[in-house]
Amino acid sequence: MIYGIAAVAALLLTAVLVGLLRAWALRLGLVDRPAGRKAHARPTPHLGGVAVAVGTVAVSPLAWWGDTPLGSATGALLLAAGAVAFLGLLDDLRPMSARSRLVVEACAAALVVHHAGFGLLLGALAVLWITFVTNAFNLLDNSDGAMGTVGAVTAFGLSICAAAESLYGLALVLCALAAALTGFLVHNWYPAQIFLGDCGSLFTGFVLASAAVLVHAGHEPLPTAGAVFALSAVVAADSLLVVVSRRRAGRSILMGGTDHIAHRLRRLGLTTPGAAAVLGAASCVGVLVGLLLHRGVLGPSAALWVAGGVLAAVLGLLKVPVYTRQVRTQRLPGRPAATGTTVDVARG
Repeated sequence: MIYGIAAVAALLLTAVLVGLLRAWALRLGLVDRPAGRKAHARPTPHLGGVAVAVGTVAVSPLAWWGDTPLGSATGALLLAAGAVAFLGLLDDLRPMSARSRLVVEACAAALVVHHAGFGLLLGALAVLWITFVTNAFNLLDNSDGAMGTVGAVTAFGLSICAAAESLYGLALVLCALAAALTGFLVHNWYPAQIFLGDCGSLFTGFVLASAAVLVHAGHEPLPTAGAVFALSAVVAADSLLVVVSRRRAGRSILMGGTDHIAHRLRRLGLTTPGAAAVLGAASCVGVLVGLLLHRGVLGPSAALWVAGGVLAAVLGLLKVPVYTRQVRTQRLPGRPAATGTTVDVARG
């Protein structure tokens, strides 16, 4: 009962806040028009993530009303996630260096891992994984509805894992996050009226990665690694695809571009909502495998099938052309034309 109340409250609160933040951001000129989102004829606000973070955290105290205390680990997670959300908000307002972001994210992850009770080696690996997944979700926020759909599916699956581990406070937070992302999708579905921004994408990625670590604390390392990977398979595939593609093209890994999974799916003929639906379906498969691994229904070898699917998807999507060569010419006096510099540009 309390989970349903929390979910409805988070959904409605987020949906209302997104509308208010959109009007406020338009008035202040806090807008964006990322590459590849050609449907947006006008600049679009990018502060929707503030509503997702507030909508999730604001309903968390309902856990005490339902006699399901959050617990110290979940409390630490919310505190660290709030710091990461604030970091993302600062980055939305004024871009920060990648190094500064990574330091804050790693410190926040270390706080969660400390409360999970991991040893030194496993704790270090957990911090690296949380930091990676946090930024992988940030990278996935590149197409209308994509990240919100994947995040909502993953949060719902993790809430089941948390409830199975008797982490009822964490389960409530994850239910609230899934509902908050659903409320945000009302405004972010194609054509999006507002974007999530770094605040929301980093917050979502951090909460999900940290929750995956907490629900597997105390489990055997091999099944845990397989389950955590399966739960994050879609964002891992997107990040791997981008890194390999840009290195092969001689492009900077840190730069933006229209070379993510959603962009390549659109190049294959899918619509923007269709690409988001495919990512959501793939996320459902990964979450289901992760849930079955967590409950011991499947053995660790099941994660190899997920890894094989990720590898096959990456290799297949690498063949989709997203870069083209554009030749800039300069007309010289007395001559028809002279060739200039040839550069790589991303296709929209």
